[in-house]
Amino acid sequence: MTEPFDDKRLDELVDLIVQLASGNLSARLAPSPARDSVDAVITGINLLAEELDLMYQNLEHRVAERTAALDQARRDMERLALNDGLTGLANRTLLADRIGQAIARAERGERPPCVLLLDLDEFKNINDGLGHGAGDRVLVEVAHRLSSVVRNTDTVARLGGDEFAILMPGTTEEGALRIAQRALAELQKPFELGDRAVWAGASIGVCFGQRGQTADLLLRDADTAMYAAKARGRGNVQVFRAEMHHAARERLQVASELGVAVAQGQLRLHYQPIVELATGTIVAVEAMVRWMHPQRGLLLPVDFIPVAEDSGHIVELGHWVLQTAIGQLSNWRETVPESFQVHVNLAPVEVRWPGLDEFISTTLQQHAVAPNRLALEVSETGLMTGDIAGLDALQTLRRLGVSVEIDDFGTGYSSISYLRRLPIDTVKIDQSLISEFATDGDQTAFVGAMFRLIDSLGLRTVAEGVETATQMEQLLALGCRYGQGIFFGEPRPAGDMTQVLSARPIPARST
Repeated sequence: MTEPFDDKRLDELVDLIVQLASGNLSARLAPSPARDSVDAVITGINLLAEELDLMYQNLEHRVAERTAALDQARRDMERLALNDGLTGLANRTLLADRIGQAIARAERGERPPCVLLLDLDEFKNINDGLGHGAGDRVLVEVAHRLSSVVRNTDTVARLGGDEFAILMPGTTEEGALRIAQRALAELQKPFELGDRAVWAGASIGVCFGQRGQTADLLLRDADTAMYAAKARGRGNVQVFRAEMHHAARERLQVASELGVAVAQGQLRLHYQPIVELATGTIVAVEAMVRWMHPQRGLLLPVDFIPVAEDSGHIVELGHWVLQTAIGQLSNWRETVPESFQVHVNLAPVEVRWPGLDEFISTTLQQHAVAPNRLALEVSETGLMTGDIAGLDALQTLRRLGVSVEIDDFGTGYSSISYLRRLPIDTVKIDQSLISEFATDGDQTAFVGAMFRLIDSLGLRTVAEGVETATQMEQLLALGCRYGQGIFFGEPRPAGDMTQVLSARPIPARST
């Protein structure tokens, strides 16, 4: 009878297999000195355990990498969902969430939050004239400047386009307005784009929150205040007041009614004289649009031109002004000398409008008016955006024979030397510089030096806003040749201006 087989290695081998099966892939069994078939099995299982352990470690590494990648993707998605892709600032969603948190803290006793809403005044001109790449660089720089003026507890957000917001939790009114003024000052500085400097400017609306107010209402009221700032001439700060809602509704109403104002013949042109100061001779008139509203009566440009620019009606309105003014000049053919001009204001978007030169050329030909009898006025701030397309368009108009003028000079940021590079014939000095003659001798000397420098560039100068005989005499003494203002006459309808022009002979303007 055979002795029963008794080898403890078999028990140890079974125990090894159990450990491996339970997940202990580091378990091993040393072969015996016998080096028999049992040891061969032990060695094979050890090798298999090594392979399994290596495979498991690789799998763990891959799982860790995949988990990290998924976690990063989640964080990237959250960042994309909550931050602006261009500037890295908070977006509208994140801003609303933080406003909600600030409002909740206000319910527990903290000061309610304040929101500043900013819109760049000249960004569209930069974006359209220099391209979206230049526009994006300006937006990134705006984000940097705004971030540099706020507190660590504040949130700067980009809401879209050229609209930004600053959330200031737990602030005082004085503190919020101080930040608003600092932001305004930063955005009034030029933006350097290679060898070109452009100006954007900003209008800022401020709204101080109330307990129980929602984030949407706080942003809406800040937006309303911002539009009030734009309506005041841009480049300023306005605090929200309840009565501003009425103005906002009125803007919407005006925008909807402007669409039919031209078609229904509700627009009018009034004309203001431009005179030669030494003789008092009327050498030109400026065409100024009015709106005879069927319910509200005669509206001045300040009541509807900003709305026309924002709503897109400005091109249609501008074309009507050009056609009407050129047609009226043709009607005055027998009344005025050949050198007599009509001046028409152009908004920056009109300057960039494709086919403007063809439209003006065709209109001049239809009315048999020589191109040099039309003067186009473009605001200083519009030219200072560095708008290449706009400057090229003005050059084209100059080649057509039309006169080009920079309007409201002294309200923007341009220097006298900058005028050398502009395609202009005439500089109109803003009335704000003239109005200080009586009280500021230094201002008078400054304007006189300006006249001399402009004259040295071969450009004509027209002083706007002349209201008194004293101002006229001071301008003459300073070397200014032409003036415009209520001292020489208010803007008049075409019929009244015809009588003025017919009342006395008007000698040709000397050059």
